[in-house]
Amino acid sequence: MSLLDVNSVARRSRKALKAVASATCDLTAATTRTSDDFSRKVYCVLGIPIDAIDMTAALRTVKAAARGSEPFLLSTANLNFLVTSRSDSEFRESLLDSDLCTADGMPIVWIARLLGLPIENRVSGSDLFEELRTAERGARPLTVFWFGGAAGVAAVAAEKINGKSAGLRGVGSIDPGFGTVEEMSRDALLDPVNASGADFLVVSLGAKKGQLWLQQNRDRLRSPVRAHLGTVVNFQAGTLRRAPRYLQAWGLEWLWRIKEEPYLWRRYWSDGCVLLALVMKRILPLAIATNLRPAACEDLAISTEQSSGTFIIRLSGSATERHVDKAISCFRSAVASRNEITIDLSDTSTIDARFLGLLLILRKQLKRQHGRLTFIGASRRIAKLFRYNELSFLLAADSGVQSTTSSRARADIPASYCVGGVARNAKPHISLYRPDGDQNQ
Repeated sequence: MSLLDVNSVARRSRKALKAVASATCDLTAATTRTSDDFSRKVYCVLGIPIDAIDMTAALRTVKAAARGSEPFLLSTANLNFLVTSRSDSEFRESLLDSDLCTADGMPIVWIARLLGLPIENRVSGSDLFEELRTAERGARPLTVFWFGGAAGVAAVAAEKINGKSAGLRGVGSIDPGFGTVEEMSRDALLDPVNASGADFLVVSLGAKKGQLWLQQNRDRLRSPVRAHLGTVVNFQAGTLRRAPRYLQAWGLEWLWRIKEEPYLWRRYWSDGCVLLALVMKRILPLAIATNLRPAACEDLAISTEQSSGTFIIRLSGSATERHVDKAISCFRSAVASRNEITIDLSDTSTIDARFLGLLLILRKQLKRQHGRLTFIGASRRIAKLFRYNELSFLLAADSGVQSTTSSRARADIPASYCVGGVARNAKPHISLYRPDGDQNQ
């Protein structure tokens, strides 16, 4: 064998080893997610759990989830998500139940920076989708099904993806028309989604309705990865143009969106006013309260006991990021006990956004197994920190989920809200794509 042949074999061997290592890494990530998501690095940003994750890690997580069989809810939180979550508990629960929640908008990143949180860059749904369109060598393309969007737009988006994308392949779309979440949850609409065998379900019904629809149909949908990605369908179909990169980097994409869709100015004005109020009433007081009492060197003692079907966890000292690993071990044991869990905060001196994010993950885990998380003994300082972090609902005597949006109100939310403003048909329109690329309507 010549030296050239030896080098060629060596190169192929190195590539094979890298492929095996990558597959092993993705499999490990999927296994970790299915067992629990305490390994996520989640921070509480004014009541919603934001993952401190970059685009590369987010892509790896989504691709691993797509190869699995468990439901994986991806949420991409922007300022409107944050504003809506403060007044609508059902919408808030959809974010708390997410398996990955990224910072989609620059205001979320700015808030995190003001609070000293390591959320450096946005991972928007539009950018994530674009990255997924690029296939890895030898990888099977992920199949995508569109649910929602203005009439005919999703079908156009799927056709364009199939014509240009190597990493994604459209396998169908449904235009469900107008209606309530319940009306859009009929078997006649869900059956084609499930029959498509899609890896990735992209919903475009308006943020509020889309998140609620995904939440209500979590156990009825079969696509592993599902997400409400709003205007992504319009970007992919070419009916809307994205802002130039420099506007996105400067956090001025909203100006471009108003130019493209003038009716959005009211939403951006309203959300901007709420953001200003949050800066004055929540963000600055929280930053001051945190800096006035630095707790980096304080220890945290965790003690547990079980009594009458309740697993009691006492946190004594500083519940901060420095002690998260210690708490994770305890929380995993508590969840495995399949008991109700009570967190005793009587001796807790302070608590930060990272530890609060961990508590939100604990609550999510318990909710999945129909358990309940309660808090007792919070001092005035701890209660104030919960309030500044928009988590006062956790300290309520009954932390069960109660809707603040009636079915009648949801019926008034048009399915085309925030997806171009184009009028829609009342009857659903279903488009399916065969593997050979032919369309069947």
